[in-house]
Amino acid sequence: MGSKKYAIGLDYGTQSGRAVLVEVETGNVVAQAVKPYTHGVMDEYLPDGKTKLPMDWALQHPADYMEVVEITIPEVLKAAGIDGEDVIGLSTDFTACTILPTDKDGEPLCYKEDLKSEPHAYVKLWKHHAAQPEANKITEIAEQRGEVFLNRYGGKISSEWMEPKVLQILNEAPEIYDRAEKIMEVGDWVNYMLTGVEKRSSCYAGYKEIWHKQDGYPSKDFFKALDSRMENLVEEKMSDKIYPLGMKAGELNEEWAAKTGLKPGTAVGVGIIDAHAGVPGIGITKPGQLLMVMGTSTCHILLGETEEIVPGMCGVVEDGVMPGYFAYEAGQACVGDHFEWLVENCVPAAYTEEAKERGIGIHQLLTEKAQKLKPGESGLLALDWWNGNRTPYVDYDLTGMMLGCTLLTKPEEMYRALIEATAYGTNLVIETFEKNGVKIDELFACGGIAEKNKMMMQIYADVTNREIRISASDQTPALGAAMFGAVAAGKANGGYDSIFEAAKVMGKVKDEYYKPIPENVAVYKKLYEEYKTLSDYFAAGGNDVMKRLKALKAQVME
Repeated sequence: MGSKKYAIGLDYGTQSGRAVLVEVETGNVVAQAVKPYTHGVMDEYLPDGKTKLPMDWALQHPADYMEVVEITIPEVLKAAGIDGEDVIGLSTDFTACTILPTDKDGEPLCYKEDLKSEPHAYVKLWKHHAAQPEANKITEIAEQRGEVFLNRYGGKISSEWMEPKVLQILNEAPEIYDRAEKIMEVGDWVNYMLTGVEKRSSCYAGYKEIWHKQDGYPSKDFFKALDSRMENLVEEKMSDKIYPLGMKAGELNEEWAAKTGLKPGTAVGVGIIDAHAGVPGIGITKPGQLLMVMGTSTCHILLGETEEIVPGMCGVVEDGVMPGYFAYEAGQACVGDHFEWLVENCVPAAYTEEAKERGIGIHQLLTEKAQKLKPGESGLLALDWWNGNRTPYVDYDLTGMMLGCTLLTKPEEMYRALIEATAYGTNLVIETFEKNGVKIDELFACGGIAEKNKMMMQIYADVTNREIRISASDQTPALGAAMFGAVAAGKANGGYDSIFEAAKVMGKVKDEYYKPIPENVAVYKKLYEEYKTLSDYFAAGGNDVMKRLKALKAQVME
């Protein structure tokens, strides 16, 4: 046996899963392997090729998740040239809420011969939005009954969560609901397959299943008010036994040890949501440090010492990320998506040609040109709602806007204005938290945008007037998952006894960070005030023109 010890993070995204092999002592990633899902995202047909799926459906095949384990783990062991004996623990992170109905032994219903053409027997992916009517009903009934849980989720239950998806199964395929002896988050299910032990995570339960450490799940009366057949949902198909992060979910069984090359009995940690795993992955260990997970949209995660009600937050969960703290989640519905929209729809041929001639991407060209502008020079101000607003308004009927265009307005000015708008949106999130008793001192960022776009991160530092530190790893959530694997193994086996210890050693930020530039801060302060005025006007009842336009559009298109 070698002296070095390793942990594995299994990171499950929307299109693929990856294994990341990490050195426990240093947090260095020594190998990684990716496996695209064989069935991908099923949003048109089931694997039979005949069963067509309705609009807003997004399904997956559970076999794909286990295939990731079977293929990527042996690959990373081989690439690093290490023995499976030296891997002390592993853990998973998953895009959530992604759910699966199974029989009593955890076998997915879609594996049953007679259910292979039944859409409701498959995995409903996080972005399966067909349960919107059910989500609306849950919000409505919770409002009528004055349920306290509603405030913890910004006043609205999302169609992406467990209960709306379960209610949709009950409404559209009651026989599947009846046959499902368990309905599980797939992150919990993968652990169940690997260990033979069913331990459900407080992270999934708290953020995606309306569970609370003190109050548990909503009452039987509440579920009965939704549908009398759902009265005993928790007892019959879910579980009221919820386990905190940092615990061991179980140990790798003989079957999966043989398939992966790891040793039987390897510790498997309780699973976590992918974005949330970034918190220890970047080394955050205390309140006041806000993590921005930046991509097509942005997820904000923050630790706090008390449970406060913050308008528009996506959830506050005790032990939701780091034991002993409340973890808040907020979000912006559109960030990278904005810039993509501009590039696809508003860039003249001359720019495309220039980028081609210089052998650079169009985003790089626009960034270079936008970088030459001073704050306020474009005369533009945008609202970042091209995909609705998550925090603080929780309103997907809000739309984007750009003010100040003239005949001289150029694409790079629009590009910069959209970047600035997303920075104002983040600043509004920060202000909303601080107004409601949750302090924010430092900003941290991870994800592709944070690593690649220096201009954008400088704008964020200037708009928020805060320093921003960037993750040193390009696999921050996977690294966080590996840390939970090392904690599940424990110090006695070469790991750590707490996620705080692991994060201090294994979590890393880059040496260089972004500092606010005082003269930019002064200009952005003025622009941000204008952003707030517009944002109040269009979102807080001053003028519902965005909604009227949307309604008119729907009417005309009928």
